[in-house]
Amino acid sequence: MYTIKYFKALSEETRLRLFYLLLHYELNVNDIVAVLEMGQSKISRHLKILLDSELLVSRRDGIYIYYSGLQNDWNMDLVRFVLNNPELGKVWDSDLNRANEILKERKNKTKRFFESVAGEWDQLKREVLGDVDLNSVIVDKVHPDSNTVDLGCGTGELLIKLIPKTQNLIGVDSSVNMLDQSRQRVGSKSEAVDLRLGELEHLPLKDEETDCAVLNMVLHYISLPAIGMQEAYRVLRPGGQFIIVDFDKHQQEWVREKFGGPWLGFNKLEIQGWLEETGFDLQEMQQIAVNKGLGINIFLAVKK
Repeated sequence: MYTIKYFKALSEETRLRLFYLLLHYELNVNDIVAVLEMGQSKISRHLKILLDSELLVSRRDGIYIYYSGLQNDWNMDLVRFVLNNPELGKVWDSDLNRANEILKERKNKTKRFFESVAGEWDQLKREVLGDVDLNSVIVDKVHPDSNTVDLGCGTGELLIKLIPKTQNLIGVDSSVNMLDQSRQRVGSKSEAVDLRLGELEHLPLKDEETDCAVLNMVLHYISLPAIGMQEAYRVLRPGGQFIIVDFDKHQQEWVREKFGGPWLGFNKLEIQGWLEETGFDLQEMQQIAVNKGLGINIFLAVKK
């Protein structure tokens, strides 16, 4: 019965086109309208049919609903056929190019945001964190004398605390202004830190270059978090630590408006699933309450 349901849903060209697109990207309705250059009502109608046929999944993030192609044991052969069919690629790879441009602009928007708030970033964080010292919590989890990378190091608050604990320390950020703030904060200890400009989805590190990677309150800025985790896996040595700190899932839109980023936090099962799919062994999870009714989740995983 699944086969009949799938074929019926994909018998219309627009729905097949949507399925092809959403097997590659997770997008909201506005994104899809821009990519396919169709009216929203028509797109919404086709999305509902694909959802009802269990070919798509959706998730709500604040005021937005994001859609992606569902891949499971029942439709695996169909998914392979759609993804590997050169005729479909010839017709609809232009859709993928437009979707990639949308995600690229989303990333550039985040980069511009950080360039503009670098000087006041520490104060913005304190409004939410209050007296909670996340940096000390993270440092306590890092193995002594390890080679460590702070992914999205921002203004260098964590870097300063990691210097005495680590053997070699790298800070990566996509914002020149943020790296300048880090450089000023590190000051006379600058020789102890290697600051690098780079994207979290394309890290400026070699394979297995480090023993510990930290993503401190930056995962919600990555459009495709699983890619950021895959990059962390690549640069870590076997047995290396991966520490993720980020908002628990919430629906407070003002956080997105004030702090930027496409995600309103993550629930624990979401992070756990991505970690396990990437090849990490999750060892610890804890939650810390902060201001404004928000929670911070801390995950410690190890590369298998």
